[in-house]
Amino acid sequence: MQSRTPFYILVALLLVTGIGSSVFRGIEHNVPFLPGKQVQSWAVDAKISFQGINEPAEVSFTLPQDPAFEVLAENASSPGYGMTIGDIHGQRRVIWSSREAVGGQNLYYKLTLVPTGQTQILTDVTPPVPESYPWPATEMTAAQQVADSAWQKSASNLTYAQQVMQAISATERSQNMELLLSNNTPTQLFVRLLQDKGIAAHEVSALKLEDQRRRQTLRPMAEMYQDGQWYLFDVVTGTQGRADDVLLWERHGQSVLDVVGGTNSQVSFSMLKDTRSALATSIDMMRNANDLDFSLYALPLEEQNLFKGILLIPVGVLVVVFLRVIIGFRTSGTFMPVLIALAFIQTTLLTGLIGFLLIVAFGLMIRSYLSKLNLLLISRISAVIIVVIGIIGLFTILSYKFGLSEGLTITFFPMIILAWTIERMSILWEEEGAKEVVIQGGGSLLVATLAYLAMSATWVQHWVFNFLGIHLVILALVLLMGQYTGYKVLELKRFKPLAGE
Repeated sequence: MQSRTPFYILVALLLVTGIGSSVFRGIEHNVPFLPGKQVQSWAVDAKISFQGINEPAEVSFTLPQDPAFEVLAENASSPGYGMTIGDIHGQRRVIWSSREAVGGQNLYYKLTLVPTGQTQILTDVTPPVPESYPWPATEMTAAQQVADSAWQKSASNLTYAQQVMQAISATERSQNMELLLSNNTPTQLFVRLLQDKGIAAHEVSALKLEDQRRRQTLRPMAEMYQDGQWYLFDVVTGTQGRADDVLLWERHGQSVLDVVGGTNSQVSFSMLKDTRSALATSIDMMRNANDLDFSLYALPLEEQNLFKGILLIPVGVLVVVFLRVIIGFRTSGTFMPVLIALAFIQTTLLTGLIGFLLIVAFGLMIRSYLSKLNLLLISRISAVIIVVIGIIGLFTILSYKFGLSEGLTITFFPMIILAWTIERMSILWEEEGAKEVVIQGGGSLLVATLAYLAMSATWVQHWVFNFLGIHLVILALVLLMGQYTGYKVLELKRFKPLAGE
């Protein structure tokens, strides 16, 4: 007897691969597991204004690179200016240029952001040890005393930074601290005191995202490094960590805006909170990362719509296999119910059932007449196909004349399959009688209806198109049911007397 071990190994591999690839796609590419899920997005506009001085102008503006937000789309509006976007010393910047700038100038940069949930800023690169800040002689002693006091109360670089921030943001500050703050901003003082102890730290420019706010400016914050992670501090408010509505616009301690050939330059921000489809968002993110090369979404829309229908067939096949092998339904044709279910998706269930019954009923009447002509099989089938086409055309015209728009969808029925169904039912009527026709015909309609309910479910359509690994799971289940040789559920009634009382 042949061992079934290889078979079960194959089924296990299909299940693990199918489920694993689907879970990976959902987690790695943020594809939602349920349809209709919405995610929050932010539309941010940056307006750059300056006064041209009748000279060539060049404007360099930093673009955000925050792991907590994904940039879905960005564009710039700059009439009369040339524009380039590139990396300068590891920082993305947009550069506008013009041969002549006279009077007030306005440049716009717009982007759409979605949160990624990655609020921690991790890095594999250890920053170099910073140089100590050259304090003026009047501040050197005060800075040393403040730093030594905080150092004694700390146990690590992180706790030292926390002690320094508490000393700066305290309600009652020491005289040394007041002296230092008279010539340094709180954020500058925080960074310089950390750098004096050899701790990597720098200023960052952050934007607080608030819905429907205009003319907002960047706020200074600070980052310090410890053990592969950058920690964020808002020294002005005396808080550590970052909120979900804080966007780090510039993280390298460089200037946000540089203008050559202009004066009185400034940048302000407007923002708007919105919601968008999680699926559309994940597709945009994959497109930006060039991950759509081997995806169905890389196909033209016409082919995508075609595959959305084709990929539903395995679901219908699974339903048919389960109902025939496990339950024991009898149908006219093996997978004819799947094709009928596909037609039901286009026609809706009630319209499809009525149309199917009318076409088959009229077809059987015509087929009964053809049987008296003693035609060859191929000629008889051909005649039935032509008759089915005529019946569908007649019903379509009548539906249009009576204003029944639902009847127009009857053209989606597979004509060749209907012709073969009529032929099988006619032969079955002649050989087995009307009862068997009703049993198999009713079984076919019932199976087609159940397959339609499974295939038309929104979450099923979402899964089979966006998680292709599901088809490996379906294949594994079909193979398992193909090994079943026990009693069918509908056979239990027939063998019930053998079980005794």
